[in-house]
Amino acid sequence: MAESHFDDIRKLELFSAMQEENFASLMRGSYVQNFPPQIDLIHEGDKSDFLHIVLSGSVDLYAGWNDRDTSLETVRPISTFILAATIKDAPYLMSARTMEKSRIVLIPSQDVRAVFDRDPDFARAMVTELALCYRRMVKNTKTLKLRTSLERLANYLLRQQTRSGGAESFELDTEKRRVASLLGMTPENLSRAFKGLKPYGVTSTGNLITISDQNELERFAKPSALIDDHSF
Repeated sequence: MAESHFDDIRKLELFSAMQEENFASLMRGSYVQNFPPQIDLIHEGDKSDFLHIVLSGSVDLYAGWNDRDTSLETVRPISTFILAATIKDAPYLMSARTMEKSRIVLIPSQDVRAVFDRDPDFARAMVTELALCYRRMVKNTKTLKLRTSLERLANYLLRQQTRSGGAESFELDTEKRRVASLLGMTPENLSRAFKGLKPYGVTSTGNLITISDQNELERFAKPSALIDDHSF
């Protein structure tokens, strides 16, 4: 792998405190690949051969059962997936596919486990990362179990607005069919939910969302840091 990528990877909290020789060891066995959109990177049930790092583009984590599938999370630069399977040497519980042209680093899982055993700073960072993943999962579960479909959509739009810079109008960063999947809804239910949010100042034209009454939408959505803030 070209050394030009090392600095970006080193800045990740997972790798920032580890010993230099151990980081160099991981990078020696790693490589970078460019993938076009809609390419499957891993399949649930497969052996976890690599830890992946998204350098550019975006990746959809999804799962399927009984001829149904659902999107679970979007991975954006610069971040890793799927860490738990790598450290447990267990099968992937999710599949992953590129959503757009993406550059991905692949680090052999056996190298990650070997460095985990001998580098205490890397081990602590690994535990912290896994804890954040667990807490994010709990927050997603709370959203699905505690909120109505209308409340889930309202809070999703508020998060997307913040991510887009806070403007009254902004573009969704993914197609609405996938938004429905992320929120545990059918596309038909999502369409009805958008109509249900019109009294709270939400209008939708394709992927363009406008929130004309911010206070009213926030009063309805009741966003909570214990559900909606994924930074801790």
